Amino acid sequence: MKISFHGATREVTGSCYLLEVGSVKILIDCGMYQGGGGLAEENLKPFGFKPRDINYLLLTHAHLDHCGRIPLLVSQGFRGEIITTSATRELAKLVMLDSARVHEEDAKRNRRHFKRSHKNKKKNKDYKLLYNTLDVLNSLDYFGCNAVYEKPIKLTKDIQATFFDAGHILGSSSILLEIQEKSQKKKILFSGDIGNNNKPIIRDPAPLPKADIVVMETTYGDRSHKSIEQSVNEFYLAINDTFKRGGNVFIPTFALERAQELLYFIREGIEKRKIPGNTQVFLDSPMAISATEIYKRHPECYDEEFIRLLKTRTDPFYLPTLSYTRDVSESIAINSIKSGAIVMAGSGMCTGGRICQHLKHNLWREECSVVFVSFAAGGTLARKIIDGAKTVYIYGEEIDVRAKIYTINGFSSHAGQDELLYWHKNIGKPEATYLVHGGSEAMASMAGKLKAKGYKIKMPMLNEEFYI
Repeated sequence: MKISFHGATREVTGSCYLLEVGSVKILIDCGMYQGGGGLAEENLKPFGFKPRDINYLLLTHAHLDHCGRIPLLVSQGFRGEIITTSATRELAKLVMLDSARVHEEDAKRNRRHFKRSHKNKKKNKDYKLLYNTLDVLNSLDYFGCNAVYEKPIKLTKDIQATFFDAGHILGSSSILLEIQEKSQKKKILFSGDIGNNNKPIIRDPAPLPKADIVVMETTYGDRSHKSIEQSVNEFYLAINDTFKRGGNVFIPTFALERAQELLYFIREGIEKRKIPGNTQVFLDSPMAISATEIYKRHPECYDEEFIRLLKTRTDPFYLPTLSYTRDVSESIAINSIKSGAIVMAGSGMCTGGRICQHLKHNLWREECSVVFVSFAAGGTLARKIIDGAKTVYIYGEEIDVRAKIYTINGFSSHAGQDELLYWHKNIGKPEATYLVHGGSEAMASMAGKLKAKGYKIKMPMLNEEFYI
């Protein structure tokens, strides 16, 4: 039996792990690399294995850094079965279609720029698309049975997979593989992304069985989060302070989980009079709007508090002052509103999407605020602003950073260090724990904490393989 690592090795993106049991090859996730510093170029490199040889792809959840290269995998020969939860299946379709749209638009923009910048019009640089919309639609044919939490799925007579609620986003999972090899049974646990406790809407991470081998994420392995209560109060203070200054609040927002959660807290804030009742709220993200509709269709993932809320109202995300802006013209019109508005727009790392246009028009306004509530990878526009850049470039234009910047990490959908340690403690004494999906500092910190408790820890390099 062999495990190899083909993404998210000492990085926080590109999750992709291969388990080989005899002739059976099982891939866990197939995510896209995101961020600056050349990471995006990794997406065009070979996977490190032959896609046509993969029998199963088990998908932990629908974030782009876990599902984003599935269309590429299929276009290069994958003909196996993709297994995930029903909610993840719906969200992954949405995420991959949006990703294809971005790749197509970037390619058109790059070609136009190349033609304008070269006098010889016969020259034409070939901008290779990672994949297009048709590739995404083709990949959907390979999604097979839907996993149900805590109900084992027989992959072969000797291998079964069980999905457990990871509490990260809607439909997210940790996956336990139980393998009967000769006279020995081995349990291998892939954490996926581990959720932050006590969040609204979805449940906390489910208790897990003991495991022999563990592959564990370490996104926040070097720090813990503020409590959700502290974070919500800080969020309300940021809104009220901005409105007093006569500005708007701009929130770079991931379309999955974060947008829905913020709508929940804004609604609560208005109902409890923590923020003004006439606050204009814009969800300026077609993808987030569609994701919110998907959230409404999956009550099987809700926690008890949210279920109780559903019994008292037909739409827990509804606000009388909320506007969903799908059309570009509606998005542009938002910039004519100078104060009293909360604008949530994608993307969370400011790597594209409508938030970049809003920042271009408002980042230089001292009365405005930008509130970061999501993880920002190194090299992204979000990370540069968070780290204190005085000026940034947006669509080639230099923009002064004069707006007030808030970073509120308690909204994270990832577990902090304390929760990661608690999670690991409850899976017994594994033979080895492989740390993935984390920056070098976060991973080293988590490794030190776990080694001090007597655990055997490994930190794989890209394409490194281990016999287990």
